[in-house]
Amino acid sequence: MNKKTMTGFSLIELMIVVAILAAIAFPSYQESVAKSKRSDAQGALYGLASALERVYTENNTYCDNGGAGGANNCGVAGTNDTGTPNPVLYAQAVPVDGNEPYYNLDLTVVTTNTYIISAIRTGSMATDKCGDFTLRSTNIQGITNLDGSGDITGQNTNDSGQSVQGNCWR
Repeated sequence: MNKKTMTGFSLIELMIVVAILAAIAFPSYQESVAKSKRSDAQGALYGLASALERVYTENNTYCDNGGAGGANNCGVAGTNDTGTPNPVLYAQAVPVDGNEPYYNLDLTVVTTNTYIISAIRTGSMATDKCGDFTLRSTNIQGITNLDGSGDITGQNTNDSGQSVQGNCWR
């Protein structure tokens, strides 16, 4: 009798190939989603900066635009200058449409003529490798809190001393 030779792939071989492809593709997908969320946070920082510039044009000061968790450093007594943005001024979290936040916006430092605003990681981005984003009134972009220090001076290296500024601010 003739014995037929089977050709093709077994189910096990096919499952191994799919598992290898998934192991390669899934981390790339996760990084793409994280990049998208980072870009969303950066766009929100520029949106908040634009709102602050409109206020400055009208009032000749950046003061009095803070909300909850802030302090009164300048301007009218009884109104916060720092903390989450006043909801009338701009959204308090990213995404700005009100879905589950992955960055919280913050008026970190405010004086009459300058500000530093931050997008602070939360939710699904809480452990993101890029840290928190900052934007100064002089349009200087920064990355802070890579090591949990809370430094707002624009730390731009990760724990290994490698620059993350170019990889995170795009």
